[in-house]
Amino acid sequence: MLTETAYAKINLALHVRRRREDGYHELETLFAFVDDGDRLSAVPTSQDALHTFGDFASGIEDPFGNIVAKALASLPHGRGWSVELQKRLPVAAGLGGGSADAGAVFRMVEQSHGLPDDWRDRAARLGADVPACVLSRTCLGTGTGTELQEIDNDLAGTPVLLVNPRVALSTGPVFQAWDGVDRGGMPTGSVRTIAMAGRNDLEAPAIGSRPIIADVLNALQSHDPMLARMSGSGATCFALYDSVEQRDAAAQALAVERPEWWQMTGALR
Repeated sequence: MLTETAYAKINLALHVRRRREDGYHELETLFAFVDDGDRLSAVPTSQDALHTFGDFASGIEDPFGNIVAKALASLPHGRGWSVELQKRLPVAAGLGGGSADAGAVFRMVEQSHGLPDDWRDRAARLGADVPACVLSRTCLGTGTGTELQEIDNDLAGTPVLLVNPRVALSTGPVFQAWDGVDRGGMPTGSVRTIAMAGRNDLEAPAIGSRPIIADVLNALQSHDPMLARMSGSGATCFALYDSVEQRDAAAQALAVERPEWWQMTGALR
């Protein structure tokens, strides 16, 4: 049996520079990954099959049209695989959940069969975040997020708390609501420098659609993180802490203050 974790993706910084003529947006982003997420396992079988379970499995409307099934179909992996997907990350949440699941499939195929030379192109056709999620290592993303440059992570091991108010938020409308103002490029330097001096240009349009995101950010800020920011197009927010004790104290306090919110603790990979 093959097993993989689909590591939760967060954007430590996400700068939107312009709308492109093809309808996409020119981005500069710093991808990072938490050491927890969805979990996948696969065994060889006569034909591909996908079984989903877990807290957020109901958010996947069509398992057979799911990005995991599409990732399998895009790669040589023998006659077929029976894949079990434990959906632990919320759907449409800014964590790259589906892309992370696809990335895990790519890594399982790499272990068992190796990846074709054009795997990056195949991954990008599934979604802009998928190439980064295949790597699941801290990297800089440009273009639509598919042009990647790995960077040494001086925040590796940093305790992180993820919080989602259990509202789904589709990426497209958030990008459409971006005001079109180029607020400047992403800073250069170490991962810590970029994270601390960067921003997420999608926070404002996401909060405009889901005001509760501001409540999540305010709640995280009240527990003295190193950094609190929305990830991707929302609605999940993350907080980085100097110690595990600080992170766990914040998680416990928020579980009491807002028990209806989803949360996950971990560390940056």
